[in-house]
Amino acid sequence: MSTVRPGARVGDVPAQLPLTAAELTGPHLRLGPLTEADCPDLARVLMQPEVYAHGYVMHERPTTYEAALAMALAGYAQAAPPNGLGHGRTVYAIRLAVDALRAPAGTFVGTSSLGDFVPERESAHLGWTLYDSRFWSTFVNPEAKLVLLTHAFETLGYGRVKIQTDILNTRSQAAIAKLGAVREGVLRRDVPRYDGTWRDTVVFGITVDDWPSVKRGLQARLA
Repeated sequence: MSTVRPGARVGDVPAQLPLTAAELTGPHLRLGPLTEADCPDLARVLMQPEVYAHGYVMHERPTTYEAALAMALAGYAQAAPPNGLGHGRTVYAIRLAVDALRAPAGTFVGTSSLGDFVPERESAHLGWTLYDSRFWSTFVNPEAKLVLLTHAFETLGYGRVKIQTDILNTRSQAAIAKLGAVREGVLRRDVPRYDGTWRDTVVFGITVDDWPSVKRGLQARLA
């Protein structure tokens, strides 16, 4: 997966600020920087009505492929690299590394990001996650989270990773809790949605002290 940096604690090697997504692999997945060439695949995911049925409502669902592609390309172009002050992110394309789930190796299954890095506080955010609905409730989410969290804690040296979601997205909340993340609270009226309503954001966190248990749990699920 990544170069292991076990037992990281405050005062160890300083947390690193990545400027681009790393090339990462798991047993069934490969993750790498999202590129413009990935946008057509991302557009097809953005068109799926299932994605919006569970609270992924920060923007309106595109009704044509052209609109979805424009949305994917705009999101790709607007993703700024991390600045070390809590803004910017490294965006990953997630693809199958092997033939699995009735799909060939190389199939685009979704995207996720690490971002909002503040190295001096050893804090980061794992989010902006979107999966093709065909791969929900499979190994894809736990394996992708295992790969990205291992990278954040053991390679980059972060001490806390935040994961958050819309309060309407109960499916996502259940998936985050199943990872072993601790629900820390709700930020009320946090972010405006496209329809003029305001999102309450449910915040979960995993610390470096939680990480060994979380990691064992994810490995057990994949086994």
